[in-house]
Amino acid sequence: MAGKSILDHIMEKVEKVAQIDEVYIVTNEKFTPPSFQEWAHNYQGKKQVSVVNDHTTTNDNRLGAIADIDYVLTEKKLAEEIMVLAGDNLFDFELTDFVDFYMEVQADSITTHELNDPEEMKQTGIIEVNQAGVVTSFEEKPEAPKSNLAVPPFYLYQKETLALFNQYLQEGNNPDAPGNFIPWLIERKQVYAYKFTGFRYDIGTIESYQKVQNIF
Repeated sequence: MAGKSILDHIMEKVEKVAQIDEVYIVTNEKFTPPSFQEWAHNYQGKKQVSVVNDHTTTNDNRLGAIADIDYVLTEKKLAEEIMVLAGDNLFDFELTDFVDFYMEVQADSITTHELNDPEEMKQTGIIEVNQAGVVTSFEEKPEAPKSNLAVPPFYLYQKETLALFNQYLQEGNNPDAPGNFIPWLIERKQVYAYKFTGFRYDIGTIESYQKVQNIF
């Protein structure tokens, strides 16, 4: 995109967040050698970047996004608050603003933005929030959306929440799509929604990639 990878665009935002000291890029056996390792080796930013291979090889044996988060937490023995970002999204809001919001509310936080296309609303997670900004409901790809607040895959979690990823998985819940964790979490903790403006593109298909290429 504009001569750079999506990962480079994301890392430009990450580099601005002083609180982040390490970045873990989760990939699989198919793409770890040499693509991401080469990218990490050549990365010129100030953050420490590590590529984590979850050792899966196909869609049939992939762990799923939530299980991948738990895998990194376990493998790297992480015990501090984390930011989770999807690697296939291009956005122009500042992660520093999201962190400022998180620090203010002192609680797990997700992002949201207004989406007014009825068909697009049926293809994403939709939340409702109360006047304080606390998430009160979450539905993944609803047939009849209750609001126009879409939820892209950008999250901030407190260190106390990290153990809940494993609990969620041990209970037999869906390990795929990071948004699946949110409706389970809001039954146990307060989760706030940070509302941003500006563009956000989910580049999950060849068609969406070509569309965004034309814009950039």
